[in-house]
Amino acid sequence: MEERVKHSGLGIASFIITIVSFVGFFLLLVIAGVMENSIDGGVGADETIAAVIGLLYFLIIAILLIGLGLGIAGLCQKNRQKVFAILGVVFVVITLILAILVLLIGIFAM
Repeated sequence: MEERVKHSGLGIASFIITIVSFVGFFLLLVIAGVMENSIDGGVGADETIAAVIGLLYFLIIAILLIGLGLGIAGLCQKNRQKVFAILGVVFVVITLILAILVLLIGIFAM
């Protein structure tokens, strides 16, 4: 009888972290956009809420990097299915590219 190869736990963790981080990143952008449009003159760079949003943004990037590490570790495991590890790494890279693009747009828009 054949033994079924189990999914990589690290790959599953990477996939879940990536999905949660992407949703958090998207919600953070929506919240920042709504706040910018709802306050007359926009949110100033010296306001506390701008600092909180910035810190959350970099926290999400740090969590994405953890997800990337877990995905790479999941790809290196032997005798494990690598589907979730591959999906995790691909989604992390896509989300990191989007995050860096948003950051660069914000820097050049100032």
